[in-house]
Amino acid sequence: MLRFLMILCLAISLETRSIKRQCLQGVGHKYSPTRENYLQECTIYAKSSCCHADFTETLARSPVTKVSTTYWNRCGNLSKLCEIYMKKIECFYRCSPYAAQWAHHQYVGALQSVPVCQSFCDDWYEACKNDFTCVKNWLTDWEIDEKKENHCKTECIPYHEMYASGTDMCENMWGQSLTVSSSPCLCLQMNELDGKVVRLMEERLSSSSSSSSSSSSSSSNRGDEEHYCLKLEKEMGLEDLEDEELEMY
Repeated sequence: MLRFLMILCLAISLETRSIKRQCLQGVGHKYSPTRENYLQECTIYAKSSCCHADFTETLARSPVTKVSTTYWNRCGNLSKLCEIYMKKIECFYRCSPYAAQWAHHQYVGALQSVPVCQSFCDDWYEACKNDFTCVKNWLTDWEIDEKKENHCKTECIPYHEMYASGTDMCENMWGQSLTVSSSPCLCLQMNELDGKVVRLMEERLSSSSSSSSSSSSSSSNRGDEEHYCLKLEKEMGLEDLEDEELEMY
Protein backbone atom coordinates (compact mmCIF):
# COMPACT_ATOMS: atom_id res chain seq x y z
CA MET A 1 0.00 0.00 0.00
CA LEU A 2 2.81 2.38 0.92
CA ARG A 3 4.60 1.60 -2.34
CA PHE A 4 1.42 2.31 -4.29
CA LEU A 5 1.03 5.70 -2.60
CA MET A 6 4.66 6.56 -3.36
CA ILE A 7 4.20 5.65 -7.04
CA LEU A 8 0.98 7.68 -7.16
CA CYS A 9 2.69 10.73 -5.66
CA LEU A 10 5.55 10.39 -8.10
CA ALA A 11 3.15 10.15 -11.04
CA ILE A 12 1.29 13.28 -9.89
CA SER A 13 4.57 15.11 -9.41
CA LEU A 14 5.80 14.19 -12.89
CA GLU A 15 2.48 15.14 -14.45
CA THR A 16 2.54 18.51 -12.69
CA ARG A 17 6.09 19.08 -13.84
CA SER A 18 5.22 18.24 -17.46
CA ILE A 19 2.24 20.65 -17.43
CA LYS A 20 4.60 23.51 -16.59
CA ARG A 21 6.75 22.82 -19.64
CA GLN A 22 6.32 24.96 -22.72
CA CYS A 23 7.84 24.82 -26.18
CA LEU A 24 10.16 27.23 -27.92
CA GLN A 25 8.22 29.99 -29.64
CA GLY A 26 9.63 29.19 -33.06
CA VAL A 27 7.86 28.66 -36.39
CA GLY A 28 6.09 25.30 -36.33
CA HIS A 29 6.49 24.73 -32.58
CA LYS A 30 3.46 23.87 -30.46
CA TYR A 31 2.64 26.10 -27.49
CA SER A 32 3.14 23.20 -25.09
CA PRO A 33 4.24 19.57 -25.60
CA THR A 34 1.67 16.86 -26.26
CA ARG A 35 1.77 13.21 -27.29
CA GLU A 36 2.43 12.47 -30.96
CA ASN A 37 1.72 8.86 -31.94
CA TYR A 38 2.87 9.04 -35.56
CA LEU A 39 6.33 10.58 -35.51
CA GLN A 40 8.45 9.10 -38.30
CA GLU A 41 11.65 10.49 -36.75
CA CYS A 42 12.43 12.10 -33.39
CA THR A 43 10.49 9.24 -31.78
CA ILE A 44 12.17 9.67 -28.38
CA TYR A 45 9.91 12.73 -27.98
CA ALA A 46 6.68 10.95 -28.93
CA LYS A 47 5.23 11.00 -25.40
CA SER A 48 5.79 14.74 -25.03
CA SER A 49 6.51 16.46 -28.33
CA CYS A 50 6.80 20.11 -29.33
CA CYS A 51 6.58 19.24 -33.03
CA HIS A 52 3.78 17.82 -35.12
CA ALA A 53 4.13 14.45 -36.84
CA ASP A 54 4.08 15.94 -40.34
CA PHE A 55 7.36 17.78 -39.67
CA THR A 56 9.18 14.46 -39.21
CA GLU A 57 8.22 13.24 -42.69
CA THR A 58 11.07 15.34 -44.11
CA LEU A 59 13.63 13.82 -41.76
CA ALA A 60 12.40 10.29 -42.43
CA ARG A 61 13.57 10.38 -46.05
CA SER A 62 17.29 9.72 -46.38
CA PRO A 63 19.31 11.40 -47.66
CA VAL A 64 17.79 14.54 -46.16
CA THR A 65 18.24 17.31 -48.69
CA LYS A 66 16.15 20.15 -47.27
CA VAL A 67 14.52 21.03 -43.93
CA SER A 68 12.09 23.95 -44.15
CA THR A 69 14.02 26.42 -46.35
CA THR A 70 17.50 25.17 -45.48
CA TYR A 71 19.30 22.79 -47.82
CA TRP A 72 21.60 20.29 -46.10
CA ASN A 73 23.24 19.20 -49.36
CA ARG A 74 24.79 22.39 -50.71
CA CYS A 75 28.13 20.55 -50.62
CA GLY A 76 26.70 17.14 -51.51
CA ASN A 77 24.55 14.74 -49.53
CA LEU A 78 25.70 14.11 -45.98
CA SER A 79 27.09 10.71 -45.08
CA LYS A 80 24.68 8.43 -43.21
CA LEU A 81 26.41 8.84 -39.84
CA CYS A 82 26.71 12.61 -40.15
CA GLU A 83 23.07 12.84 -41.13
CA ILE A 84 22.08 10.94 -37.98
CA TYR A 85 23.73 13.56 -35.76
CA MET A 86 22.22 16.43 -37.73
CA LYS A 87 18.83 14.82 -37.19
CA LYS A 88 19.47 14.58 -33.45
CA ILE A 89 20.08 18.34 -33.27
CA GLU A 90 17.08 19.12 -35.47
CA CYS A 91 14.83 16.82 -33.43
CA PHE A 92 15.94 18.41 -30.17
CA TYR A 93 15.31 21.92 -31.46
CA ARG A 94 11.95 21.13 -33.05
CA CYS A 95 10.49 18.43 -30.81
CA SER A 96 12.11 18.30 -27.38
CA PRO A 97 9.90 19.42 -24.45
CA TYR A 98 13.10 20.50 -22.65
CA ALA A 99 14.56 22.82 -25.30
CA ALA A 100 12.63 25.90 -24.12
CA GLN A 101 14.64 25.89 -20.90
CA TRP A 102 17.49 27.24 -23.01
CA ALA A 103 15.47 29.75 -25.05
CA HIS A 104 17.60 32.66 -26.26
CA HIS A 105 17.14 35.73 -24.05
CA GLN A 106 16.53 37.94 -27.12
CA TYR A 107 15.13 35.53 -29.71
CA VAL A 108 12.53 33.29 -28.09
CA GLY A 109 12.44 30.95 -31.09
CA ALA A 110 16.17 30.24 -30.81
CA LEU A 111 18.38 28.30 -28.42
CA GLN A 112 21.24 29.57 -26.27
CA SER A 113 23.93 27.62 -24.39
CA VAL A 114 22.33 24.17 -24.32
CA PRO A 115 24.82 22.11 -22.20
CA VAL A 116 25.91 19.28 -24.49
CA CYS A 117 28.22 16.45 -23.39
CA GLN A 118 31.81 16.55 -24.63
CA SER A 119 31.50 12.93 -25.76
CA PHE A 120 28.48 13.81 -27.92
CA CYS A 121 30.40 16.61 -29.63
CA ASP A 122 33.43 14.40 -30.21
CA ASP A 123 31.30 11.62 -31.68
CA TRP A 124 29.42 14.08 -33.87
CA TYR A 125 32.70 15.52 -35.16
CA GLU A 126 34.04 12.04 -35.88
CA ALA A 127 30.86 11.20 -37.82
CA CYS A 128 31.02 14.35 -39.98
CA LYS A 129 34.74 15.13 -40.27
CA ASN A 130 35.02 13.86 -43.86
CA ASP A 131 31.78 15.45 -45.06
CA PHE A 132 31.82 18.86 -46.74
CA THR A 133 30.42 22.26 -45.79
CA CYS A 134 30.89 25.84 -46.98
CA VAL A 135 29.85 27.71 -43.82
CA LYS A 136 31.05 27.60 -40.23
CA ASN A 137 27.88 29.03 -38.70
CA TRP A 138 24.81 27.40 -40.27
CA LEU A 139 22.57 30.13 -38.86
CA THR A 140 24.29 33.25 -40.22
CA ASP A 141 26.96 32.48 -42.83
CA TRP A 142 24.78 31.50 -45.81
CA GLU A 143 23.75 33.75 -48.65
CA ILE A 144 19.95 33.81 -48.46
CA ASP A 145 17.86 34.42 -51.60
CA GLU A 146 14.37 35.90 -51.98
CA LYS A 147 12.84 32.49 -51.26
CA LYS A 148 14.79 32.41 -47.97
CA GLU A 149 16.81 29.47 -49.28
CA ASN A 150 20.49 29.11 -48.43
CA HIS A 151 23.45 29.19 -50.81
CA CYS A 152 27.22 28.93 -50.36
CA LYS A 153 29.30 32.10 -50.38
CA THR A 154 32.60 30.22 -50.48
CA GLU A 155 33.91 26.86 -51.66
CA CYS A 156 33.11 23.60 -49.89
CA ILE A 157 35.76 22.15 -47.60
CA PRO A 158 35.79 19.10 -45.26
CA TYR A 159 34.35 19.53 -41.78
CA HIS A 160 37.76 18.72 -40.28
CA GLU A 161 39.17 21.80 -42.06
CA MET A 162 36.26 24.04 -41.08
CA TYR A 163 36.27 22.92 -37.43
CA ALA A 164 39.33 22.13 -35.34
CA SER A 165 37.55 19.74 -32.96
CA GLY A 166 34.22 18.51 -31.65
CA THR A 167 34.14 21.44 -29.23
CA ASP A 168 34.80 23.93 -32.02
CA MET A 169 32.01 22.40 -34.11
CA CYS A 170 29.46 22.21 -31.29
CA GLU A 171 30.02 25.80 -30.18
CA ASN A 172 30.10 27.38 -33.65
CA MET A 173 28.00 25.39 -36.11
CA TRP A 174 24.71 26.63 -34.62
CA GLY A 175 25.92 29.98 -33.29
CA GLN A 176 25.29 30.34 -29.56
CA SER A 177 22.81 27.45 -29.47
CA LEU A 178 25.12 24.84 -27.91
CA THR A 179 27.92 24.87 -25.38
CA VAL A 180 30.17 22.01 -24.30
CA SER A 181 29.40 21.22 -20.68
CA SER A 182 32.17 20.85 -18.10
CA SER A 183 30.09 18.17 -16.39
CA PRO A 184 30.62 14.52 -17.39
CA CYS A 185 27.01 13.61 -16.65
CA LEU A 186 24.77 16.66 -16.17
CA CYS A 187 24.78 17.34 -19.89
CA LEU A 188 22.66 16.36 -22.87
CA GLN A 189 23.34 13.55 -25.34
CA MET A 190 20.23 14.26 -27.45
CA ASN A 191 18.83 10.85 -26.55
CA GLU A 192 16.24 9.20 -24.30
CA LEU A 193 18.32 9.92 -21.17
CA ASP A 194 17.92 13.68 -21.53
CA GLY A 195 14.70 13.69 -19.51
CA LYS A 196 16.44 12.17 -16.49
CA VAL A 197 19.38 14.54 -16.85
CA VAL A 198 17.14 17.62 -17.05
CA ARG A 199 15.22 16.50 -13.98
CA LEU A 200 18.47 16.12 -12.02
CA MET A 201 19.63 19.53 -13.25
CA GLU A 202 16.42 21.05 -11.93
CA GLU A 203 16.75 19.15 -8.65
CA ARG A 204 20.34 20.33 -8.24
CA LEU A 205 19.42 23.94 -9.02
CA SER A 206 16.55 23.85 -6.54
CA SER A 207 18.80 22.34 -3.88
CA SER A 208 21.57 24.88 -4.52
CA SER A 209 19.23 27.87 -4.29
CA SER A 210 17.95 26.75 -0.90
CA SER A 211 21.37 25.94 0.57
CA SER A 212 23.68 28.30 2.45
CA SER A 213 26.22 30.50 0.65
CA SER A 214 29.07 28.44 2.11
CA SER A 215 28.10 25.57 -0.17
CA SER A 216 29.26 27.52 -3.22
CA SER A 217 32.93 26.57 -2.80
CA SER A 218 34.54 24.66 -5.68
CA SER A 219 35.12 21.53 -3.58
CA SER A 220 31.48 21.54 -2.48
CA ASN A 221 30.34 21.96 -6.08
CA ARG A 222 32.48 19.01 -7.16
CA GLY A 223 31.03 16.83 -4.42
CA ASP A 224 27.55 18.00 -5.33
CA GLU A 225 28.11 17.08 -8.98
CA GLU A 226 29.47 13.65 -8.05
CA HIS A 227 26.33 13.07 -6.00
CA TYR A 228 24.08 13.72 -8.99
CA CYS A 229 26.29 11.71 -11.34
CA LEU A 230 26.02 8.73 -9.00
CA LYS A 231 22.29 9.28 -8.72
CA LEU A 232 21.96 9.19 -12.52
CA GLU A 233 24.02 5.99 -12.71
CA LYS A 234 21.85 4.39 -10.03
CA GLU A 235 18.63 5.30 -11.83
CA MET A 236 19.98 3.87 -15.08
CA GLY A 237 21.04 0.71 -13.27
CA LEU A 238 17.60 0.26 -11.72
CA GLU A 239 16.01 0.77 -15.13
CA ASP A 240 18.22 -1.91 -16.66
CA LEU A 241 17.32 -4.27 -13.80
CA GLU A 242 13.61 -3.68 -14.34
CA ASP A 243 14.02 -4.44 -18.06
CA GLU A 244 15.76 -7.71 -17.22
CA GLU A 245 13.00 -8.70 -14.82
CA LEU A 246 10.34 -7.99 -17.45
CA GLU A 247 12.15 -10.18 -19.95
CA MET A 248 11.88 -13.11 -17.50
CA TYR A 249 8.08 -13.11 -17.69
